[in-house]
Amino acid sequence: MTKIKDLSKIIASKGDKPLVLSIVNLESQEDAELERKLRELKFKQELRKDWILFLVRDVVIFSAAILIVFAIGGYSLFMQINR
Repeated sequence: MTKIKDLSKIIASKGDKPLVLSIVNLESQEDAELERKLRELKFKQELRKDWILFLVRDVVIFSAAILIVFAIGGYSLFMQINR
């Protein structure tokens, strides 16, 4: 983008009546590009956070709950057999 700005300044300064070019349009394009990249980063961050919550909540806690149920059931079965 800097090459475009420099080229536009060179073209605008040539001749007896220099042209007046607005760089606002170029800057708004850069702002739009930065805004798009920022949205992508926020989306990736939210996706990563969702995956971490899924792993902790659904995988770890669910597995621990099943292990506790099996442990209590095994202990209960063991106590019934030993009687």
